[in-house]
Amino acid sequence: MERTLNITNGDSAVDIMLRAGITGKLLPWQDVLHDGPVPPGLMLEELSKVRASFIADRGWASLEAVQQVFKYRDHVLESSEQYEKVILWFEHDLYDQLQILQILDWFHQHRPIKTELSIICLDQYLGMMSPEQMVALCQHELAVTEEQLVLASTAWSAFRCATPENWHALLQTDTRALPYLSGAITRLLEEYPHCRHGLSRTAWQALNIIAQGEMRPGRVFGLYQETEERKFMGDASFWVLLNELLESDPPLLRLSEGETLTLPPSPGQSLMITPAGEKVLAGKNNWLNSVELDRWIGGVHLTSDNSWCWDPVTASITRIS
Repeated sequence: MERTLNITNGDSAVDIMLRAGITGKLLPWQDVLHDGPVPPGLMLEELSKVRASFIADRGWASLEAVQQVFKYRDHVLESSEQYEKVILWFEHDLYDQLQILQILDWFHQHRPIKTELSIICLDQYLGMMSPEQMVALCQHELAVTEEQLVLASTAWSAFRCATPENWHALLQTDTRALPYLSGAITRLLEEYPHCRHGLSRTAWQALNIIAQGEMRPGRVFGLYQETEERKFMGDASFWVLLNELLESDPPLLRLSEGETLTLPPSPGQSLMITPAGEKVLAGKNNWLNSVELDRWIGGVHLTSDNSWCWDPVTASITRIS
């Protein structure tokens, strides 16, 4: 029997763990679960196919490449009983918390668990650590509890529901078994359209940064990251959001003439807020009147017939009639 399987959030953490000499097999989970469909009723392999298609449709990787990555990842997880121990290495942000829910739910559904299961999860970014700091995290390893498995399974099911009520209701329950889950629940709810102006928290921050005079796309992303208490969004997802603001009717942003928004951006690309964008930012217009909604948040497919908005003042989620 092999000794240890280490599961973590992505390649950056794996690279540092290799340099740190962390023993055992290293498996990056690699999925932006906060972006795109995560519908209910699908087993791991079926869900991975949905996720792979979404990632390929975004143009972030070829379908064949991402399918191979997910197939290998899923196989390793499903073969985890060949290891004496599985250690989950994750962070406090939304990106990682959703991955934790998916993995712990899998272990909850596949009992009895003969393999020792433990977790290392702190308010530190693994991909920004030195090898020495990574090694020091080992002292924070804790056994995964039954309470954590049950909570993760409940939350994962709520995340995949077709409406957001169950996810929102988690805020009224005891989530202390997973200390960073409550913050992740709220942060995901903030990605729903704001009831007043129709923008997600991320879109509003991006528009506000540009309105204040920052025109360089890369710098806009950097300044947006500074607004996050727990950074979770990568530049690829952020670029999709910028394009939505550029392509709405009327557009809330415009790009310097003759330029197309690319990642990485070229030196000539400059973003400017439009009069329509200024009205939305001021709360005088609702952006939802300018777009045809077609977006997934977990299991919720936001469309014109299934619109939900978030009110940060009352911390409530409401269906728009």
